[in-house]
Amino acid sequence: MIAVAAALMLAVGLSLNGPRVQAAGGMPAVGQAAPGFTLTSQTGAEVSLSSFAGKWVVLYFYPKDMTPGCTVEAHNFQQAQAQFTAKNAVILGVSVDSAASHQQFCTQENLTFRLLSDANHTVTNAYGSLGSNGMASRNTFLINPQGNIASEWTAVSPQTTVAIVLAAIPGGPGAAAPNQPATEVPEARRPITDSVKPPPPVNTEPPQ
Repeated sequence: MIAVAAALMLAVGLSLNGPRVQAAGGMPAVGQAAPGFTLTSQTGAEVSLSSFAGKWVVLYFYPKDMTPGCTVEAHNFQQAQAQFTAKNAVILGVSVDSAASHQQFCTQENLTFRLLSDANHTVTNAYGSLGSNGMASRNTFLINPQGNIASEWTAVSPQTTVAIVLAAIPGGPGAAAPNQPATEVPEARRPITDSVKPPPPVNTEPPQ
């Protein structure tokens, strides 16, 4: 009885102190706060999720550097980087490879966005994306400017994930609405194309 009472008191204490810590390997749900992290990028610099507050963050996990599918996916993100930037979004790739491996991958494939090393599997576990083979599963998370999970995609296709994620982010400054008809130039702003005859010369000679 004493053991049961102690267990009940512990459970009550947990509920009063806030939500329970998510079990390792569990995927955060849409609407929840994105698990924070600080990881090393391909340049050796530390990158923290909190440093991107106010921006959309595309956090994509991939199995391994310099493999065919991961190369295709990385190229697609690279080609669309300007479009993500226009939507106030940053791209962060994560795998369990080392920072040195990421650097080689970026140099070889001309990648300029950040690839983060999660060699200890901490962040990959926090996002429920560690596969049974010890590598990251191909999952992608969209984190909104408030730091919450806005969307998530599991077992994504390297060929199509970039377009899907890009479409899920609201349009940035200057983005045109789809199928919007061309706006007619107002009459006052139309260029004048008709030739105008110059006025006759003014006679400036004094009268005789």
